[in-house]
Amino acid sequence: MNLKERYTCMFDSLSNLKSLPLLLLRLILAYGFFNPAKMKVGNIEGIISWFESINIPFPALNAYLATGTEVLGVILLTLGLGTRFISIPLIVTMIVAILTVHLGNGFEAGSNGFEIPLYYMIMLFTLLVYGSGKFSIDHLLKNKK
Repeated sequence: MNLKERYTCMFDSLSNLKSLPLLLLRLILAYGFFNPAKMKVGNIEGIISWFESINIPFPALNAYLATGTEVLGVILLTLGLGTRFISIPLIVTMIVAILTVHLGNGFEAGSNGFEIPLYYMIMLFTLLVYGSGKFSIDHLLKNKK
C-alpha cells in the first residue's frame, strides 16, 4: 500500500469517529453549564440583584431567561435533543456574559476574563453547524422517519 492509499485509509477510518467529538462537546458543555444553572436556580433573587447591579436591563426577566436557558441547555445537550435549537440561546447567553461580566477583565480565565465563555461559544457554534452526531436523540428521531 502506497502513502496515498494509507492516508486515504486512515482518513476514512477517522471519519467513522466524527460523532465522538460531538458527543464529548455536548457532555463537556452540559457539565460546564450545570453548576451555574444550579446556582441560579438556588438563588434566583440573588441573580436578579446581581443583574440589577451590573445594569442588565429587565434584571428579573433576564435572570429567569438565563436560568431557564442554562437548565434547558444542560438537559438537552446531555440527551442530544434539540442540540442546534438550544445552541442559539446559549450562544446569546455567552455573548451577554462576555459583554457584561468578562470583557473588562481581559482574556485570561484566571482573571475572570472572557476565555471560557469564548470557548463555550466556539463549541456551541460547532454543534450548531454539525448537529449532535449519531450518539443522540436527535439522530434517533431523524432516522425514525
